[in-house]
Amino acid sequence: MSGENQAIRGGIARVSNRVMNLAHLLDQAARRFPDRVGFVWGERSWTWSQMSARAKALAAALAERGVSKGDRVLVHSKNGEEMWISLFATLRLGAVWVPTNFRLIPDEVAYLASASGAKAFLCHAEFPAHAAAVQAACPALELLASFGEAPFAAISVGAMMAQHDGAAAPLADVEYDDPCWFFFTSGTTGRPKAAVLTHGQMAFVITNHLADLTPGASEQDAALVVAPLSHGAGVHQLVQTARAVKTVLLPGDRFDAEEAWRLIAEHRVANMFTVPTILKMLVEHPGVDRHDHSTLRHVIYAGAPMYREDQKVALRKLGPVIVQYFGLGEVTGNITVLPAALHEAEDGPNLKLGTCGFERTGMQVQIQDDSGAEVAYGQTGEICVCGPAVFAGYYDNPEANAKAFRNGWFRTGDLGIMDAEGFVYITGRASDMYISGGSNIYPREVEEKILTHPAIAEVAVLGVPDPTWGEIGVAVCVLKPGASVAEGDLVAWMGDKMARYKLPRRVFFWEELPKSGYGKITKKMVREELEARGLLAPAGGAQ
Repeated sequence: MSGENQAIRGGIARVSNRVMNLAHLLDQAARRFPDRVGFVWGERSWTWSQMSARAKALAAALAERGVSKGDRVLVHSKNGEEMWISLFATLRLGAVWVPTNFRLIPDEVAYLASASGAKAFLCHAEFPAHAAAVQAACPALELLASFGEAPFAAISVGAMMAQHDGAAAPLADVEYDDPCWFFFTSGTTGRPKAAVLTHGQMAFVITNHLADLTPGASEQDAALVVAPLSHGAGVHQLVQTARAVKTVLLPGDRFDAEEAWRLIAEHRVANMFTVPTILKMLVEHPGVDRHDHSTLRHVIYAGAPMYREDQKVALRKLGPVIVQYFGLGEVTGNITVLPAALHEAEDGPNLKLGTCGFERTGMQVQIQDDSGAEVAYGQTGEICVCGPAVFAGYYDNPEANAKAFRNGWFRTGDLGIMDAEGFVYITGRASDMYISGGSNIYPREVEEKILTHPAIAEVAVLGVPDPTWGEIGVAVCVLKPGASVAEGDLVAWMGDKMARYKLPRRVFFWEELPKSGYGKITKKMVREELEARGLLAPAGGAQ
């Protein structure tokens, strides 16, 4: 027993840190519901017993090729059955699953391979350049296998499973702090960092998600996947596996709203995980009126707050089923929740406009000033959090860890306020706030106002350098189909809806806003596009 396990705190000796290996979730589903369909992808489906057997076979194949407890298995793939199986096979060995966003370029994936110290690389057959880049960056890589047949790999994942069909690779013993998943940040500021998720932490996250997001989930339900399984959608599906909920994948690698609504009706889908931009596309698509979606109970959105006007549309189309949670990858979604019952379809005296909800079960949130002291209710500060869902830290990055934690609190980098009832309101990223003429301006507030204009579908507001005022605001808008509005008319319309110093000095109209691989609008990408178009010359003007 390690010295840490023998430590005595408060007179109580910890006997063991052992916890359940998360791969056991799949074994449980297979044991209880062996013949129920657990996974659907296009025209193909697999029962829970088939999924469990394939995970055991792949685990045995990986072990034969030198993968063992603590080793990192890099996975670069579009959504698919084998990609999802690779998670449980990796967990089974006590190794660490390191998924990437399949939209990353080869050099970016090579960096993730190097930064994670990957020992094995499972790569989709459509990405030979990524395989070459990883091999060049990691000459000591011991295994390169492909999802589907590919000339760059000596063997495919399917062949590995076939070679070990019927194998029963044992579950590795794991402790609470043993890593299970490297969850790479999106890298909006600097290079991506590997947030270390552990078996014990994720067991809490699964329990918490079931309590706060999808209460009552069971083997009778189905969940639709509309986002990459490499990140938030993967966490959500791990939660569904804990209740033997059938997973349904979109057949293609691009989001298709019509197909999503068809699958919801066909499989009587009960819940799905989305981001606000995807939910907006779903409820604005005519398919929402053509297909039965009465079985939906929990339509979860996260990754960014949802604008009020978009909330109203979603509630009118779907009814009281949308659930918001706020939480970064480092806290695996577990910061706040706004359940369906608190989503008001119409504005009124009881509406808590702009809130992302209250503290998740078992978690504590504080709004802190720059020194780490808690601020009073209603005052702006940084949103900080502590509790069992907080990650173990960034892998091999002490500098980032020093910045991310203060007095045991994880610092989200988001600014917000908390009211006296404990509801949290995000005012923006600390990096998004800009100062114009000495006044702090939070783009989120301005964006909410602009989106109430009948012609505006999407908007991003950000501060840009200005020789007179330090920074000024610019707004980049996407118009609704068939709508039109001039820049001057929109600025004039905003004039009586916010203080003059908050008004954007320039408004640009684009056909679409750049989005990350997870469907989120990021200010970094908008700023880069503004620079590429040569649109950042300051306009100046009176304050």
